[in-house]
Amino acid sequence: MAQRRIGLVGYGDVSVVHVGAIGAIDGLELVGLADTDPAARERAAAETGLPTYSSVEELIDAQGPDAVHVTTPHDQHVGPSLAALERGVHVLQEKPVAHTLDEGARLVEALGSVTTPRADGGAGAAKIGICFQNRYNRASQELARLLAGGELGAVQGAWASVVWSRTADYYAAKPWRGRWESSGGGLLINQAIHTLDLVQWLIGPVERTEGLVSQKKFAGVTEVEDTADLVLHHASGITTTFYATLTAPLARPVELEIATDNAYLELRSGRGGGLTVHWADGRVDTWSDRVATAGGRAYWGVSHEELIRDFHAALDGPEPFWIGPGEAMASLQILKDAYRASSVGS
Repeated sequence: MAQRRIGLVGYGDVSVVHVGAIGAIDGLELVGLADTDPAARERAAAETGLPTYSSVEELIDAQGPDAVHVTTPHDQHVGPSLAALERGVHVLQEKPVAHTLDEGARLVEALGSVTTPRADGGAGAAKIGICFQNRYNRASQELARLLAGGELGAVQGAWASVVWSRTADYYAAKPWRGRWESSGGGLLINQAIHTLDLVQWLIGPVERTEGLVSQKKFAGVTEVEDTADLVLHHASGITTTFYATLTAPLARPVELEIATDNAYLELRSGRGGGLTVHWADGRVDTWSDRVATAGGRAYWGVSHEELIRDFHAALDGPEPFWIGPGEAMASLQILKDAYRASSVGS
């Protein structure tokens, strides 16, 4: 992998994972950080010793990075990403692709018109990837391999759950998380989106979403949902039953269970995660996930560093990164359909 200078845009919670991964990967050097919040810039300077800037444009002009990582609040994803791409700078952006479908579509459509020469002098347009790191969990990769191999037979249906915990202080600390106009939703877009992404990636496209999102614990604290009870109708004709909530006393491992003709598969993500395959003939196969190495919280998944390493390796080749804005729109569409079914959000 070529030596690469990296800028970071947005110094919030998840930025610690990117800072840790950049420091752990040979060939990457973090050269500066940008944030619109003066307090965040002050904290970033104190904790990293690096120069800070109030915008991605200032960061790029001052440091000339080859790529930037965008870890801003949801409604500030597309603007910095487009600004970097238009300057020929590669972008790795945190999920979701955007806080609204219109903003996501704006980014997807703009990719075809970005023709600025790349900042690193390479051929072709600057590339962009979206962080759906749970696709890189060892258990997820094994499950994808098994489903593609044919030995499991046809998928009959699936069940998924995200049962986590949050407090009123979580929203008070970062008020944007609880507002439709800034976050674009609640637990579905902020926490459960990774599992929605796995469901549609592993099992196939979702054509229709039925169910209800609601406030079971944080009514009066936030505008957005803390619980969702859904049925996802796949294009293949099967369904996934999907339940998510932030009302539990402690975060449980994320669950994805898939019934097939020849086996029952149980995927667990987060602390103690892995894959167990119960074959119809009595065999049981298991795969354990890696241990997180890039900081952060165990329930975020363990594979941020793997995705970041793969993204930067992909920049040396001619093809787009495999998880781009178009791919990331699928999970955003599912959760926005859930909001429409409940007549909330935008």
